[in-house]
Amino acid sequence: MKSILFAAMLLAAPALAQTAPDPHRLALAAGYKAAFTCSGRWNAGQGEAAIARDDLTGIYAEYQPLVGGLKADVDEAARTVSVTFAADLPPRIAVWRALLGCTQLPVGATSTADVARLVPGLAAPDLAATDARPWPLGDQGAVQPLKRKRDRAALEAVVAKAFESDRTTAVIVMKNGRIIAERYRADWTMHTPQRTWSVAKSLTATLVGRAVQKGLVDVAQAAPVPQWQAPGDPRAAITWSHLLRMKSGLWTAGPGNRTDEVYLGGATVAETAPAMPLENGPGAHFNYSNNDIMLAALSLSRVLAKDGGQHAALAFPFTELLWPLGMTRTTPETDWRGDFVLSSQVWMTARDLARLALLYQNGGKVGGQQLLPPDWPAFVERADGPQPDNRPEGYGAGFWRWGGLGAREGVPALPAGTYAMNGNRGQYAVIAGNIIVIRRGFDLPGAPFPMHAFAAEVVATVGKITK
Repeated sequence: MKSILFAAMLLAAPALAQTAPDPHRLALAAGYKAAFTCSGRWNAGQGEAAIARDDLTGIYAEYQPLVGGLKADVDEAARTVSVTFAADLPPRIAVWRALLGCTQLPVGATSTADVARLVPGLAAPDLAATDARPWPLGDQGAVQPLKRKRDRAALEAVVAKAFESDRTTAVIVMKNGRIIAERYRADWTMHTPQRTWSVAKSLTATLVGRAVQKGLVDVAQAAPVPQWQAPGDPRAAITWSHLLRMKSGLWTAGPGNRTDEVYLGGATVAETAPAMPLENGPGAHFNYSNNDIMLAALSLSRVLAKDGGQHAALAFPFTELLWPLGMTRTTPETDWRGDFVLSSQVWMTARDLARLALLYQNGGKVGGQQLLPPDWPAFVERADGPQPDNRPEGYGAGFWRWGGLGAREGVPALPAGTYAMNGNRGQYAVIAGNIIVIRRGFDLPGAPFPMHAFAAEVVATVGKITK
């Protein structure tokens, strides 16, 4: 009987293989290729071969077999990428804008004119001038290697383990605000940005913290999501803190809430994220959710736009956080209507990620300026209410709680109070006391980088050699 079934399956296989892919899945795969080709080309300066190797390999399983067969037409003059996917619809289009990177048009749309005008009205920094400033606002004096040769060798040996796989692009180790070890993949530099994935959620929490410091937001109050303000809408009780802590109670399509329609389909934050109904009472349940963070960012944009309009909302991340920190090569991307997709779509260098981590290590201060409330680092690290199931890490507010991790992986445990920014495909920034460990990469499915163990070994090694 089994052999008969197997023979039937073999006979059916050619017919199954010839079945046309689902049209909407093709549209999403085309959007994936357009978006990553566009961002990789003009945010990061990568060629199409490098983008195919890194950003378009090891992606979601349902799109991986499709993207290779879709042709990307790159228009260098217009800074657009078009990917044809159907005979009866126009190609999927991604368009690059100065400062705001790439955004996708909706399925079926062709005009880039309005999208191209979505810029914050700011002059981009003079990179040569900013790079010449002292670290951390610039790059001068950033690296201060350990003095003793044997100490440097011990730390470099640990760092080298991260590069046993060519999927690692960058590692930075900092102590007391200075880089004591830094290494990049052969085709990478300290000025090469890549997508942060969910490290962007930590950036969102930081932007909210900046708004709190400026007196614009109270995280204990309800988040002003415009779509929830009708009388009787129970979602109006969801606070900023609920959103940052992933406990809004909103229903999502599965754990992780992939939000492919926004990331790949050209849908907007405002039309998708606020539409979810309640599944649990606000504050009663943890559910890792892209929507919660997109809603926090959307709420912040609406607060900022009240007085200054959309351009004020677009300018805020640059003028109030990124550029004051020296993060001049970080590009937060928007949907085509101009709302930041701050749950994932940010491009950032390893050094810029180190600068963001350093802000927390310094108690929310850079130079003499207090950008965040002094207690904001404690707020984002603190567990408050329900926590993730079936994960070793806890969750704070836009940050993961890593204290104690590493011990089960054969290395000393990370110290209590360690917290981290985590992103898909191996993006990490770990803050452990006066030590920061950055790792960037393009991890493949089923082969995650062992960051708990790596960070713990780095911290233990630095602790031994600097006594």
